[in-house]
Amino acid sequence: MEDREDVRSIIPFLPLVLRSSTLSWPSAAAEEALEALSKGPELSHVDSGQLMAVAISDIRNSVGLSSGPFARFAAEGYALFFDELMPRNDSDRWFREILPSLATLLLKLPSLLETHWKKADSFFDVKRGRVVTGLRLLEQQEAGIVVLSQELIGALLACSLFSLFPIPERGSKHLPMINFDKFFANLHEKYREKQEDKIKCIVHYFERICSSMPKGFVSFERKVLLLESGSSAMSYPTADFWSESIVPLCPVEVHTSGFIEDHSKESLKVDFANKYIGGGALKKGCVQEEILFMIYPELISGMLFLPAMAENEAIEMVGAERFSNYTGYSSSFRFSGDCVDKTDIDCFGRRRTRFIAIDALRRPGKKQYELQFVLREINKAFCGFRDESRHAKCATLSEGNDCHSASVEDCIIDVGDKSDDHFLKAPAAALELEGKLEDKDVRHSKAGTHPLILNQEQHVGIVTGNWGCGAYGGDPELKTVIQWLAASQALRPSLTYYTFGLEALQNLAKVSEWILMQKWTVGDLWNMLLEYSSQRSKEGTRLGFFSWLLPSGVDNDAVISNSMGAT
Repeated sequence: MEDREDVRSIIPFLPLVLRSSTLSWPSAAAEEALEALSKGPELSHVDSGQLMAVAISDIRNSVGLSSGPFARFAAEGYALFFDELMPRNDSDRWFREILPSLATLLLKLPSLLETHWKKADSFFDVKRGRVVTGLRLLEQQEAGIVVLSQELIGALLACSLFSLFPIPERGSKHLPMINFDKFFANLHEKYREKQEDKIKCIVHYFERICSSMPKGFVSFERKVLLLESGSSAMSYPTADFWSESIVPLCPVEVHTSGFIEDHSKESLKVDFANKYIGGGALKKGCVQEEILFMIYPELISGMLFLPAMAENEAIEMVGAERFSNYTGYSSSFRFSGDCVDKTDIDCFGRRRTRFIAIDALRRPGKKQYELQFVLREINKAFCGFRDESRHAKCATLSEGNDCHSASVEDCIIDVGDKSDDHFLKAPAAALELEGKLEDKDVRHSKAGTHPLILNQEQHVGIVTGNWGCGAYGGDPELKTVIQWLAASQALRPSLTYYTFGLEALQNLAKVSEWILMQKWTVGDLWNMLLEYSSQRSKEGTRLGFFSWLLPSGVDNDAVISNSMGAT
């Protein structure tokens, strides 16, 4: 293993030790216990949830976690699930086949990590500099990407099941908890049925990977809007940036029913995130983000190395596989069986499933209409919605063209075709750049091999819904327009919005159509939103934004009809 500081940053958070640049389990006792488990119940004598909890406790002690707290009722939770709640045939198979396979996978963890670090930095075909993709802490304010194989993720999540990750330093690094002890302990509390079905999703994931280990990859990227200008990267936009934008608004497609994760077209889907990635997934939570982490369990692995998001950050996750179907929401959530994910694979071995985690203001009340908080929300969404590869090329290919001082539409954008030789072009909605660069400056080799093309999102729209609303208390109309503005400024081709039948957004399709007919820019709509927010914060109006915006005395149908007639 390479002796590098970025690699060493994660070692204190793993249940392994580094000796002479080689990873290993910290004691012979730990390996012996895992070896016994890997041979099945005939040798290990672990054939029940109660004995599994004892084995987990022994392994925790052998890796030096005896002083770390093990959640109260965790042992009872393991016993309850595997001995009482799980059907007997499934339980027998778990202890006969699945648990031994997971123990074998854990024994491989040191070698899986060493192989990962040896190959990680050549994952992308880079010709002008190294792109670091190895497992490490992706610290706050440091943009970066980690790419993990699905097999390595499986081993890491097996560590979570056994609650083997050290926890003392996680709080100081603003890292969420990733061990499953509290996850199982919560079976003893009020919402047992909901928690039981969340665990069913995770157990099903382990059953699937032990039957057939997937061979793909999943990437986790911390995206940052720099708080200080002066570099080629995008810095935190000001109110003037938004007011002066001439970027046209992108089309809006509205769905009153359905779910974001079921949207079939390749897209960047919004995770209504907690600033701690995963939120209450491994606790009692069971709303949008937590459900995503149950049906796409590989997302949980990001909780190991992704500290909480700052105000100017977002986290993009690409490639996770869906393993479970479900029904319901919150207390009515239920596991409803196996899901065979048929999503296409990209050239990096990742499924073309993209989630962007952005955390909204929590219970903002009246202050959500104040400029600083409207700006916070739009910049949070913009940070997530931006295609980093598009805007990074601005500095590389166009000398003197600063991405912050110039309009965003000045950035050169890869058209993303798959020909052997193609050109970079400006988006159709942007300023015409043809002729500004010579052919030699913009010609490059196959799509996917350019050092700055990591995400290939050129034609990927945003799919979202009531971000920051519901339990978070945000104004749905305000949040909808903020996301629309951010998606448009990020040069996304479309915004698809799932309203979940929310009454406040019943006219969203008509209102967005009317706004588009006015041919407003991002700046135009932003200025309208600011005027409304100013009035709302001073109690100058109690109307929702849509009613406030539309011409006085004219209903939505008439507005649409009149606009169509005028054009």
